[in-house]
Parts: sequence; structure tokens; C-alpha cells
Amino acid sequence: MAQLSDRVLNMATSATLAMAAKARELKAEGKDIIGLSLGEPDFNTPDYIKEAAIQAVNDNYNSYTPVDGYVELKDAIINKFKRDNNLDYKRSQIVVSTGAKQSLANIAAVLLNKGDEVILPCPYWVSYSDIVKLNEGVPVEVKTSIENDFKLTPQQLEAAITPKTKMIWYSSPCNPSGSVYSRDELRALADVLQKYPNIIVVSDEIYEHINFIGGHESMAQFDDMFDRTITVNGVSKAFAMTGWRIGYIGGPEQIARACNKMQGQMTSGANCIAQRAVITALNEPPSRVQFMVDEFKVRRKLILGLLNDIEGFKTNEPEGAFYVFPDVSYFFGKTLKGQKIENATDFSLYLLEHANVATVTGIAFGNPDCIRISYAASQEQIIEAIKRIKEAVS
Repeated sequence: MAQLSDRVLNMATSATLAMAAKARELKAEGKDIIGLSLGEPDFNTPDYIKEAAIQAVNDNYNSYTPVDGYVELKDAIINKFKRDNNLDYKRSQIVVSTGAKQSLANIAAVLLNKGDEVILPCPYWVSYSDIVKLNEGVPVEVKTSIENDFKLTPQQLEAAITPKTKMIWYSSPCNPSGSVYSRDELRALADVLQKYPNIIVVSDEIYEHINFIGGHESMAQFDDMFDRTITVNGVSKAFAMTGWRIGYIGGPEQIARACNKMQGQMTSGANCIAQRAVITALNEPPSRVQFMVDEFKVRRKLILGLLNDIEGFKTNEPEGAFYVFPDVSYFFGKTLKGQKIENATDFSLYLLEHANVATVTGIAFGNPDCIRISYAASQEQIIEAIKRIKEAVS
């Protein structure tokens, strides 16, 4: 029997993917499972993007792509950054990857040495912590509160910084909390970071367009932060293109070159057909996908209203993405249908077994008091799922 590496043995399995797999197993056994665990829009990729992919097939795009992306795609990304975020990048500062997850893995691989610390405001996206650990970095979790909409305060940031701090990673809109940082909130964090010029900021903006407050703000917009911020984005969420696997970064040229070098030895360039389709996706105005955002906003109101009717669920109003992150610690220590609930994992598994609803434990996101519920599902499914949850915990 082969001896597996310590690296893989010490790595956690992605909790979102694990819960989705478990839900699929139960569905295969004939159980009527409603999946509210995956971070995946339930819309089809818009036709104008699909047509661009078909055109690329017919135009015989089938060869290896440049490691850091087609020039035309890099130009579309540059135009998008300028149009949507007022950020000025050059081609040499852009790297296209096989999804934003690979972009993050590249960043960790080229910047982290053993023992370097990365500040992660909790809750954070499930893979942040393990990507950091995989590259011998040390995740420093900073707990935020539902009362503060799960946002990091300048005081908390200052308290978490040590001589070993190399980076801070955060997402806005946030997966799993849906929190959106305002310009003033980002500026306040930037003011703290001015005292520590060597700390790099990784701003994960994959949910940028799924925003219910009208405006997205980027850390890189500040002149004194531009040269030390890596902006990570992609097309999975806003364009309903999760399986197309295209992400990208805009950042300091030295870091972009290093990511290009790393990717060249790992996967090389991203899929040729997907890249051609993304050129069209990014060149078209974001208003073309606004219909999805409008529907998510309706669902947000629906699910919050239903959850607030269940004793023990404590919610806030997320300003973006398509998740709610209720505090369910009310149930800890209680026994439901003969099952003792000790933590969020127990509660999430209880809901899967007794309500046939798949959610994700908050422990995976660095917050042990909460569960993540995705409302990337039809209104009918949301109504039925929350009805089942209410019955299961009453």
C-alpha cells in the first residue's frame, strides 16, 4: 500500500463538496433531498456567451493557450477592471487561470514561505485555510460577529498583525456571509495597513456583480494600496459559468510574472473554448446578467422572512452573494429527535437526515456557531426546504 504524503493527509476535504457528494448519494438512494449547500447559480449560462463558445469551436480554437491567457481575453479583463472598478492594469499584470481557486493557489505558492502568516477574517471561503497550509503558511483566523455583519474591524486587523504577517485574504461580497465592505470600511482597513507596508492584500471579488446595494468597492482603488493588492475575480458566479473554469487576477507585475511561472509548471493555460467565451462575457455590459441578481434579491427576502419565523435561527441581512449564514448556536446542547446537537456540524447533518435539506457547517468557514444556506435554488425549493427545516427543529 502506497504511503501518502503528509501534505494530503493533513489537508481537509472541501466541506461544500463533501456535503454535495453526500446529498447526491442520498438522492441516488431515492431520498428527496433539496440541495442548499453548493455555491452554484441555478441559472443556465446566458445564450450570448454560449454562442461565442460555439463560434470558437467552429473557428477551430483547439490548441494550447498562452499560460497567462489569450491577449484578447487579457484586454477584455483590463477593460472590465477599468469600466467596473476604475482600476488600471497592464497586460503584464493579468493572469488567467483555471478558475479563481487556481488563482488563489498560485498566489499562495509564489508568496508564502514556511511560517508566514495570512490573516483570514472569519467566516472565510472554505479553501482559503487549506490553500495557505498547503503552502506552509499559517492561517490566522479573526472571528467577526453577526452583529457587525461579519466584517473585520480596523481594531481587529491591527490586533492580528505580527512580524510574521505576509498577507490578508478576504472576499467581498463574502462567501459564506454575503457581507459587502463599503468604501469607508475598506479605507479604514487600508489606513491600518499603511503602518505595515510589506503586507499584501488578496481581495477576492468573484461575487462582485451579485450585489444588492448598488455599488462594489475594490481595495485596489486606493492609490496607496494599488501596488500591494491582488484583485481576484472570475466568471463562475455572476455569469453562471461554474463549470467553464475561468478565473483571473490583476496585481503587481512581479507577482503576476511569478504566478505565470508557477502555472506554467502546473497546468499551463486555461481551456481555449472557455477563454473565447469569456471574452464575450466580459466585453458585454454587466446589465446583461442583472436578471439573475434581481431574482437572487427576491429570494434573499423570501428566505430571510422564512428563517426569521423559526425559533433559534439568528440572521442578519446579507448585502451580496446568494447565501445566508444564520447563527444556530441556540440548538447546541439540545436533543432533537433523540439526537444530541453539540455543534454546527451536528446540526447540518441533522437537517440532512431529518429534513432532507443539505446545508454546510460553519466550522468549515471558520465560524462554529453558524451554517451556510445557499439560496441559489428556485423559490419553490426554498419554501419547501425552510418548511422542512422548521418542522425538523420544532
